[in-house]
Formats: sequence, structure tokens, C-alpha cells
Amino acid sequence: MNKKIIIYSTLLLTLFSSCKKWVDYNPREDFRITELDYLKSESDYRTMAISTYTPIQWMTYMTMIGDIATNNSVSGGENASDVLSFQQIDDYTHTPINANLTEVWQAAYEGINRCNYLHQYKDANPAGETINFAGKDALYGEVYFLRAFYYFSLAKMFGDVPLFVDKRLSLSDSRKLQRAPKAEVYRQVEADLQRAINTLPAIQVQKGRITKYAAQALMGKVLLYQNKYTEAITFLQPIIDANAFSLVSNFGSIFLASGENGPESVFEIQYSNTSPYYNWGGVTRGQGNLAVQMCGIRGLNGSSAMPYASGWSFNLPTQQLANAYTAGDQRRAVTILDIEAYKNANPSFNITYQVAPYKNTGFYNQKYHPRKGETSGQVELNYLNNYRTIRYADVLLMAAEAYTKATTPNFTRAQTYLNLVRRRAFGNNNNDITATGDALYQAILDERRLEFAMEGEYFFDLVRTNQTNKITGFVRGKHEVFPIPQVEVDISGLKQNPGY
Repeated sequence: MNKKIIIYSTLLLTLFSSCKKWVDYNPREDFRITELDYLKSESDYRTMAISTYTPIQWMTYMTMIGDIATNNSVSGGENASDVLSFQQIDDYTHTPINANLTEVWQAAYEGINRCNYLHQYKDANPAGETINFAGKDALYGEVYFLRAFYYFSLAKMFGDVPLFVDKRLSLSDSRKLQRAPKAEVYRQVEADLQRAINTLPAIQVQKGRITKYAAQALMGKVLLYQNKYTEAITFLQPIIDANAFSLVSNFGSIFLASGENGPESVFEIQYSNTSPYYNWGGVTRGQGNLAVQMCGIRGLNGSSAMPYASGWSFNLPTQQLANAYTAGDQRRAVTILDIEAYKNANPSFNITYQVAPYKNTGFYNQKYHPRKGETSGQVELNYLNNYRTIRYADVLLMAAEAYTKATTPNFTRAQTYLNLVRRRAFGNNNNDITATGDALYQAILDERRLEFAMEGEYFFDLVRTNQTNKITGFVRGKHEVFPIPQVEVDISGLKQNPGY
């Protein structure tokens, strides 16, 4: 009897010990890193904040779509099936199965997830510890700006989209989310940008980091997209009054490597050529600007003195865009590279190239054309060219638009800001605009096309101002937004946009 008791007691003790060991198991005993190891120091927070910038580098297709989906440019490429996703957007035959649209969606939500993770552990890390340090609120201002940028991009592209802000989304969570009205998304964007404005410094020591001015400028743009003109002025005018930015005299210098993060730069997406690869379609794609290679001239060759490098001949400016520039406008030659004219003007370069890419126009995107010495490693996919996402000229033209359409218009200020941009373009004041009212408003919108051609603004400007009749193939009531990627509809049961 006593022997049995001892055996039972030993068995129970073994079981209890095993249960205790299972319940108290710490993965770190096996040298495994878990969430509890994250965000233990100021350095951890700062490093993870940098990761919230990374997905913005992967949204290059959105910028290209902003012109390809208009009469500013055509898809180009080697043939009718070369990157079919671009061809379909150009021809307005795109469907929910479109790799480029899926890429934009996934990159934006990857950025949101990263921002949400930091937001989730702002006050206490995963282990429940509070990590305070000088500049923490300002650091979070960058995070909230980026979350606003990602959501704003999604709303522009797709309209109503799933909205979540409290934490990083899990797979099971994603199946429960439905699309939130675009107005609700905009409210969240405005709230995040206000947080950023309240905490960000006006100047950052490290070039490329987000500033208070960048947040004010993006807020102004978000408000314009909602026709909140008077409210937009309250965010745009302080940027102008601060005298922190200026229009560089040489328009073309903006898009050179030496012009990055210059006096006109309010916000640029930073790219690098230090990563030796670009993982096309991978979870981590690399640090290079893929779109630069896509915009280059196919098969381009010449002497070592020729500055341009070869590319894949996508996103080709149209003759219609070229004709939109009037005589004396210096922006035409900066925006559009006429390769035949360039070849004839530089016979010593011995230029050869593939004459007829698909939908050949003879023109190429010079603002983001590949140039020698600006890439490394996997050369075609690793260009360092920044995207000039918000320039001071944009602030001036947004302010001009807002003053023209405000509850109490100020046409004099609108003309002043518009003509500052035009005087830089023409090198004189002989082309100043003196119109008022609707004529002035249209002049500002026309100026935006010329100033930001091949920078991805035009499609979204036409949609928000209800001027989509200028787009060949556009169907109103359908094409104001792009289709929700089919994979997201299948996984999460999201309702598709009308017409798709």
C-alpha cells in the first residue's frame, strides 16, 4: 500500500513538474528571439521607426500609374505583353487581377502594419516596460506622418479601404475587416497628420527625414482632395511664411543627384544604391528605385561621355503632353527627352538605341531617366534616384488653388503664387496670369500638369477636380478608383469597387 502511494506520488509530481515546465517555458532558454525582446531601448525604437519608411520605397508603380493612366504618357515596353499590368491600365482594360495594383496595396499595408506596431507599443513595450527618451514624441511624429501617407495613397487609389490603427494586423484579423468609407479614412489621415504637426521639428538634422513642414504640406493636399479649401490655407500658408524653402532657379537641377533634398524639397522618398540586389516581388524588395530603370531607353548605347544609361522604355511621354508646353517654357526639355533630337545635337556621343519600343512616341521621361554612376550591384534594379514627392512648387500651387476656391477668395495671392512658378519656368514675368475666378482656377490646374508631368500627380488631380473627360478611355462612375486586388477579395471577402 505504501509502495503504491509512493509510486502514485512520484507520478503526480512528474506530471505537475512537466505541466509547470510547459506553462513556464521561455523560448529565450533555447536562444530564440521573441516579441518580448523588441523595443527594449531608445535605439530599438529608432531602428524600428526607420523600418516604417521602407515600404514607401516599394510604391514606385503608383507614381508611374499617375501618368500612364492619363494622356501624359503611354505604357511603352518591348511589346504588347511586356508588363501586362501597365498595358491594361494604359488601355483602361485593367481588372482586379493586376500585379501592379496588388503591389501598391500590399506595400501600403505593410507600411501601415509597421506603423501600427510602433503605435501599439508607444507607451509600453511588449514586456510591459515604459521606455522614455528625449525626442520620442518627435520620432512618433514621423511614424504618424507615414501612416497618414500610406492611408492617403490607398484612398486615392482604391477609395474605401480597410482601416485599422490600434495594432499590427494578424491573419485572423484580416478576415474580419471590411472597407471603411473614404471619408472615415481621411479623418484618420487628418488626425495622424495633426499629431505629426504637433510633435515634428521644422528642421531635421538627417536629410530625408520628415519635418513639420512636410506634415503641413501633406495635410494641405489631403484637405484639397476633400474640397476643404479654406482649411487647407491654414496649413499651407505657414509653410510659405516660414521662408524655409525656395524655388531653385534651374528647374532641371531638381532631378539631378546633386539636387536631391535641396532648397525646394519638402518631402522626398529616399532611395539608395548601397543594397546589392532588388528582390523583385519579395517581402523585402531592396532600396533601389526600380522605376528609373523602367523609364530608360531600351538598348541605349554610346560613348563614355554620354550621361544616360539604358532602360526598358516604359512610361513614355506623349506628343499631347509635349504640345501642352508653350514656347519658352523650360520645363518641356527637362521633362521630355526627345532622343532623336538629342542624338542629332550630340553626334560625338555615337548614340544607338532600339528605335521602336511598344507604343513608341520618341519621347522618354527625363526627370527620372537612368544616368550613369547612379546605380550599383544589380545595376538595373538599384538606382538611387529619390522621388520628389512634395516640392515647394506644389505648396505654392496648392495654396494658389485654395485661395481661388476658398469661402472668401483671394485672387491676388493666388496669382502671386501661381506666377512665382511660371516665372521660374519661363525665366521672366512676361507670361504672368492675370485672370480671376474660374479662369484662374483652371490656369492653376493646367500649371500643375506642366510642373509635375511625369511625377505621378496628373491622374489624381483630374479625378479630384472632376476633369476626367480629358482621359481617353475613362468611364465615369468606374475609373475614379482602381479595383481592389482580387487576392484581397478572396482572402478577406472585401466588396469590389463598382464596375470591376
